[in-house]
Amino acid sequence: MGFRFDIIIEYAPYFLKGTVYTIGLSIAGILLGTILGLFIGLGKIMRNKLLAFPFVCYITFFRGTPLMVQILIVYFGVVPYFLGETNGIIAGIIALTLNSAAYVAEIFRAGIQSLERGQMEAARSLGMSHIQAMRHVILPQAFKRMIPPLGNEFVILVKDSSLLSIVATPELMYWGRMMTGQYSKVWEPYLTAAFIYLFLTLSLTLLLNLLEKRLKTE
Repeated sequence: MGFRFDIIIEYAPYFLKGTVYTIGLSIAGILLGTILGLFIGLGKIMRNKLLAFPFVCYITFFRGTPLMVQILIVYFGVVPYFLGETNGIIAGIIALTLNSAAYVAEIFRAGIQSLERGQMEAARSLGMSHIQAMRHVILPQAFKRMIPPLGNEFVILVKDSSLLSIVATPELMYWGRMMTGQYSKVWEPYLTAAFIYLFLTLSLTLLLNLLEKRLKTE
């Protein structure tokens, strides 16, 4: 049998719904992951090695284990423990956030440590506290250097969100699998999903490149 465009048209509303969920889950994961990752990254670079150790363990665990395993642990273990029952969307946001935070933490750490130590010393000599120096001097400069790796992390997160289909989260890949199960077709659902993911990642990359160029001119 040939390539069937009719079933793609039939499933178009579901693919649209799945795309919205994919974008929403990815945005939630990267925003929450960035906030959490900032604190973890700052915790890792603390001079007190004993206080920094839990942050090092967090990064090591989430960077060293597969995201799929983390999703299953959150879906079958963490969410039911706190809510009494599981939920694919909540589990997806939590898993993407926790995983993203580990990578974002390393991005923040590298960005901060890439600056000369004299920057902090100069800010402290002007009467700023350590927190004030971080907020007004170090982080603004480091953030510009972190835009490319943060953008790459966001692109990766969009693609990794497809793994949430294993816990019945109704994102893009979930509807691709539903279409495959209903019609026993492979090319139509997976090629459609692949082109939508490609469109999302290319659009995101373009926006990030424009943002990076704009920051360089400021």
